[in-house]
Amino acid sequence: MSDRANAPASERNTPERNGPERNAPERKSSERSSPVELPPEIGERARRAERVVVFTGAGVSKESGLSTFRDEDGMWATYRPEDLATPEAFLRQPAYVWKWYGWRWEQVAQAEPNPAHGAIARLEEIFRSVLVVTQNVDGLHRRAGSRDVVELHGTLAAVHCHRCGSSRGMDGAWKESPEEPPRCGCGGLFRPSVVWFGEVLPQDALARAFREAERCDLLLSVGTAGQVFPAAGVIEVAHRAGASVIEINPESTGFSALASLALRQPAGLAMPALTEELARCRRRD
Repeated sequence: MSDRANAPASERNTPERNGPERNAPERKSSERSSPVELPPEIGERARRAERVVVFTGAGVSKESGLSTFRDEDGMWATYRPEDLATPEAFLRQPAYVWKWYGWRWEQVAQAEPNPAHGAIARLEEIFRSVLVVTQNVDGLHRRAGSRDVVELHGTLAAVHCHRCGSSRGMDGAWKESPEEPPRCGCGGLFRPSVVWFGEVLPQDALARAFREAERCDLLLSVGTAGQVFPAAGVIEVAHRAGASVIEINPESTGFSALASLALRQPAGLAMPALTEELARCRRRD
């Protein structure tokens, strides 16, 4: 693994309070309750669409019982990221960090995909190309049936050696050594295969996310406040390339001004209704 902590700021995984057009007046967008009624221009775009990108955040998994990070009751309201989610924290207190991520892994292993995950997976039956670009590390999109998933922030299901990079499954590593991170044959420590603050996102994954965003007809932004960059740049890339943006999030975000349609509901409520309406638009032919 590269020394991600010394990466250029433009490539690091960083929280950002002000996304593009954050302070611009929000363009008036349609806010509907279930069932969803698409504006005519979005319905026509959906009818002709070939390529769809779904960009998801922690709000998608909240209804599976997993905590978000930036809400008032989220993880970072209780824990300090610098104590748990940086390479320096791991080297300083490896056992403390390891046990926290083991606790999170146990939560993820017990969680089940919710209706939002299922509705996103169903999009593959409706459109020719669907790519899920997720900031989540819980693996619930794959478990729900999504076949093409880019995990920008890594996965809790795997660990890798901080020294040589060799990898193994988190489940076996946690069961083997619940008190401290197990050691690799090279002498290094196994750490969660998630992207910590200050580290570079997987470049192949990020490049593919941006490439597909530039080519898509529809971009669905689901359960994310769009505050972590460069991942959140996917939304702006799609909008600049001419895609229609649909935002599903209970609160407005820094990217709401780019959305042609905003559904101010939890993902588990709005996403199944949206998927049904998109399918209906496609059946009109």
